[in-house]
Amino acid sequence: MTKFSDLNLSPKVLKAVEEAGYETPTPIQEGAIPHALEGKDVLGIAQTGTGKTASFTLPMICKLARGRARARMPRSLVLCPTRELAAQVAENFDTYSKYVKLTKALLIGGVSFKEQDQLIDKGVDVLIATPGRLLDHFERGKLLLTGIEIMVVDEADRMLDMGFIPDIERIFSLTPFTRQTLFFSATMAPEIERITNTFLSAPQRIEVARQATASETIEQAAVVFKPSRKDREGSEKRKVLRALIDAEGEACTNAIIFCNRKIDVDVVAKSLKKNGYNASPIHGDLDQSQRTKTLDGFRSGDVRLLIASDVAARGLDIPAVSHVFNFDVPSHAEDYVHRIGRTGRAGRSGKAFTICTPRDEKYFEAVEKLLQKDIPRIDNPVAGAPAPAAPVEVKEDTPKDSTRKSSRSRRSESDKGDSRPAPTRSKDSGRSSDRRSGSGRDKTVVGMGDHMPEFIALSFEERRAS
Repeated sequence: MTKFSDLNLSPKVLKAVEEAGYETPTPIQEGAIPHALEGKDVLGIAQTGTGKTASFTLPMICKLARGRARARMPRSLVLCPTRELAAQVAENFDTYSKYVKLTKALLIGGVSFKEQDQLIDKGVDVLIATPGRLLDHFERGKLLLTGIEIMVVDEADRMLDMGFIPDIERIFSLTPFTRQTLFFSATMAPEIERITNTFLSAPQRIEVARQATASETIEQAAVVFKPSRKDREGSEKRKVLRALIDAEGEACTNAIIFCNRKIDVDVVAKSLKKNGYNASPIHGDLDQSQRTKTLDGFRSGDVRLLIASDVAARGLDIPAVSHVFNFDVPSHAEDYVHRIGRTGRAGRSGKAFTICTPRDEKYFEAVEKLLQKDIPRIDNPVAGAPAPAAPVEVKEDTPKDSTRKSSRSRRSESDKGDSRPAPTRSKDSGRSSDRRSGSGRDKTVVGMGDHMPEFIALSFEERRAS
C-alpha cells in the first residue's frame, strides 16, 4: 500500500501531513502528486470528497518552498468557485505549510479591499481567490499575474454552473504561457473539455472513478409523496422533512438540508427553528461573516442542521456529516452527486434522503439515469398520521349552496302558501322604516327576513328588562 512517504514530498511537508493524522493518500492524491511535483500539467477528475484539495496543496508547498515573492506579483494562484471553498483551501495551506515559510492571501468578497491590498503589496507566495474578486483587484491596478508559476482551477464544473468560464478564460490569458496548470473537476462537461484542450499542455489525466458517481458508503432513499393541495405543498414537505429527521433519531448527529432556492433555505430554517430544531441557514445572500460563523458552528457541533443552497454543495470539507436531506430534487443531476457527497466521506458511512413530488419526477429520473441505478423508495413517514383535511372543491360546495337555496325556496313556498296576514307589530314596522331610512343600526338585524322572531331583534338591555 502506497504511503505519503512514497510520493517524494519534502520532509517538512511530510511532517505536517503526519501531524494532521494522514498516512495513506487517496487514489486522486496518489495519482496527481507525483506528476505535479515533476512540473507537469494535471487534469484530475474525481467525485467530491476524495481529497482533491491536498492533491494540489502538497506539491505546491514543496515547489514554492524555494524562492521569494515580489510585491503585487504572486507566485501561484488557486481559483475557487465560492468563498467557503476558497477559505477551506487557505486552511489546508495553513495546515500543511506550518514548517515552511510561505505567505498567502485570500481574495474573496465580503472582505475589505484595503486589507487585501496590504497583503498583496507585501508579496505573497500563494494567492487564493474567487474569479470576480481577483479581476476586481486586477482592474484596480493592484495586482499583476505575470509572475504566476503554478495555477490551480478547483471545482471547474462548479465554475461552469456559476457562469465563471469567461472570467477563467480571461485570467488564463493574463498568466504566463510557461505556468504549470493543475485542473480539477468532478465531471467533464463539453465546455470544460474545451478549456482543458486550450489552456493545458499535454496534461496527465488522473481519473479515479466513473464521472458523477456516488460513494458506495452512502445509503440512499427517496420519499415520493403527492401533496393534498398545491398551496399546501411547502408545509407538507416540511412536515415530511421533520418526520424523516425524527425517524433517524440519535443516528442523525448532524445533517445538511439542501434546497434549490435561497428563499426556501430561509423558510425551511425558520420552520425547523419554530419546531424546536437546532438549525441555521447558509446561502449566497448572507453576509460573509454570518456564513463563516454558521459553518464554524456546524463544524464544531453547535449547529446540528445546516440548511443550504448549492453554494455549500461542493468542496466543503466537513468530514463527519451523518445525513444529507434533499428538500428539493436538484434540477441538474450532477448536483445530486455533489450534495450527497457531503456525507459518507473518508470511508465513513452516511445516509441521503430525497423528498420527491410529482413535478420533480423528471429530475429524479435524470438522477437515476446518471447514477445508472434505481434509488430505493421508502414509505412516507407521515402517512400514518391523520390526513390533512380534504380541499373543499366545487363538488363539496355544491350541496351546501343547494341546501341554502332549497331552504330559501321552502321558505318562499311556505310564504306563498300561507294566506294568513302577517301579524302587525309596531316594532317590526319600526325596524322596516329604520332600514329604509338608514337609522337605528344598533337594533337592526339584517338578512333574517320579515318573519324573524321578535326576541332576536332586542338588544341585551331590552332582553334583561323584559
